[in-house]
Amino acid sequence: MSTLKITRHDRIFEVIIDRPKANAIDAATSREMGVAFAEFRDDEQSIVAIISGAGEKIFSAGWDLKAAASGENEFMDYGVGGFAGLTELFNLNKPVIAAVNGLAIGGGFEIALACDIIFAAEHAEFALPETSIGVMADAGGVQRLPSKVPQNVAMDLLLSGRRMKAYEAAKWGLVNRIVPTEDLLPAAREYAKHLANCAPLSIQAIKQVVRGSENRSVEETFQALRAGEFPLYNKMLHSEDHKEGPRAFSEKRPPVWKGR
Repeated sequence: MSTLKITRHDRIFEVIIDRPKANAIDAATSREMGVAFAEFRDDEQSIVAIISGAGEKIFSAGWDLKAAASGENEFMDYGVGGFAGLTELFNLNKPVIAAVNGLAIGGGFEIALACDIIFAAEHAEFALPETSIGVMADAGGVQRLPSKVPQNVAMDLLLSGRRMKAYEAAKWGLVNRIVPTEDLLPAAREYAKHLANCAPLSIQAIKQVVRGSENRSVEETFQALRAGEFPLYNKMLHSEDHKEGPRAFSEKRPPVWKGR
């Protein structure tokens, strides 16, 4: 039985984790998520994805500790894209929006960190409590969080495991928008619809270049860009869409993007 609800509409690929009671991720769910996000990656019709959790209390409690306690090996194969199918899907050049509908704990927080945009319900909270169970947040917590907030803030969260409310997360720039619970998915879908109407090759090139610019100086990034290290940038420059944008602007009409 599937633990995901997957829908496609308006070029938006939507994934809802539906695993009562905590939307926790066991190995089978992780592999299912990997298949889903690989499908999104390869689907020419899907421009942007949304991931959220079922219900109004928990986005995801992360790694399923009950499954681990029953013998599931934490070092086993979690499938395409690593834990939750998204945290190590490094060749995904399409934007993913996290609609955090409640608690994002441990791996749930790490799923959100792997996304490009985070919308949060007003009551959402984030935490990495791994030190309380003898492990560490190695599915993106230690890798991504220190680059997104000041290091002392990241260390506080990683070491103490304390919960951070949505408004504090927004203060540090982790959350893009906070909305009432009932408006969370509609707001995420409206934003996704806007992205879906943008030039798809431009969006993909931007994500590839931004990711490839990490730990590089501005000069090094320019050199990499001019040296052809970002194939999607070159694909965009030589595409039909690259000509269509200025043409549509001059003709005062909406552009018709073909993704090629």
